Amino acid sequence: MDLRFSPEELAFRDEVRTFFRTEVPLSIRRKVIEGRELTREDIVTSHKTLYKRGWATPGWAKEWGGTGWSPIQFYMFGEEMQLNGVPAPVGFNVTMHGPVLIQFGTEAQKKHHLPRIAACDDFWCQGFSEPGSGSDLASLKTTAVRQGDHYIVNGQKIWTTLAQYADWIFCLVRTDPNAPKKQLGISYLMIDMKTPGISHRPIVTMDGTREINEVFFDNVKVPVENLVGEEGKGWDCAKYLLGNERTGIARVGTSKMRVARIKELARIVPSGAGSLMDDPQFAEKVAMVEVELKALEMTQLRIISDDRKSGRGGKPNPASSILKIKGSELQQATTELLMEIAGPLALPYVRQDADEPGHNEGEVGVDWALPTAPQYFNNRKVSIYGGTNEIQHNIIAKAVLGF
Repeated sequence: MDLRFSPEELAFRDEVRTFFRTEVPLSIRRKVIEGRELTREDIVTSHKTLYKRGWATPGWAKEWGGTGWSPIQFYMFGEEMQLNGVPAPVGFNVTMHGPVLIQFGTEAQKKHHLPRIAACDDFWCQGFSEPGSGSDLASLKTTAVRQGDHYIVNGQKIWTTLAQYADWIFCLVRTDPNAPKKQLGISYLMIDMKTPGISHRPIVTMDGTREINEVFFDNVKVPVENLVGEEGKGWDCAKYLLGNERTGIARVGTSKMRVARIKELARIVPSGAGSLMDDPQFAEKVAMVEVELKALEMTQLRIISDDRKSGRGGKPNPASSILKIKGSELQQATTELLMEIAGPLALPYVRQDADEPGHNEGEVGVDWALPTAPQYFNNRKVSIYGGTNEIQHNIIAKAVLGF
């Protein structure tokens, strides 16, 4: 297998890298590199910057704004995006709902929504999981009862990422409670978040941020024209969407960017007569991560090469489950090393002045270290979303090893 890039591919990578470093605001990219929380404005600004260049929806059909890139170009684009701290285009728009609309939507739905999705004029969120319906998503209970030209939606969604920013939500709802199988009778609806009867409540996670939410529907009227695909066939949309969600989940570029950050910080943290990076035991840990990361990168390139030769036509390669497992493990390993560097400096706490009880003198810690603990805790989820690592082991056993 020849893993060398052609001169044209290398020129493409240079073009992408230069654009990211000159056009996407450095203030936003530094937040990503340092593990700090992005605002809605940050996310939308970065998305629109890519949109103006024609790079916000590279995976879409060309007639709807796709680029028609080769698998290698997609790989380079994603890696350079992650290496340079560029926020990816809003995933709910670009890799989830947009492709579903292209595949299952009516022409009217495509013409109205896809341009706004691509430009991030509308910010979307995902309404799938419910209390008691996470891994067993088909057991969802949110109902949509048709009354004339509307559905009346009642129920609750949970773990709804960035719902506080969203203009619209795409939802799985149960339209036929008497269907013979629980996967049947489920429909896929688009719902305007400004519709009366919708409310959302934050779930503040242990890292102290509000990334996820609960969303409640109380007699929410949704036009029938907002149904995507056929009534009762929403499970087909869900399977299609989840296949797209797993694209690029290894995030090799993100782990490479964190390794560079680890080395940068370890060189400024004293240890013994030198820095932490001079400590043989710590340096060995970094080297082990780098070796495994290089192996993961080679595996990803091999899968891309095999797919190109076999002409899979965009169908998921079961071997990509290996990328998901190892990619998530390395993402977690890099945040663990960052925590080891920061140590107690990563712990923010409030000091009270003895003369004025309750007086807040601010956080005690070092600014560069404060994001490391939230980043560490938040990355516990990467081995769960997109299909848990346990499920990926089953896929490998059945589809790759033939057990």
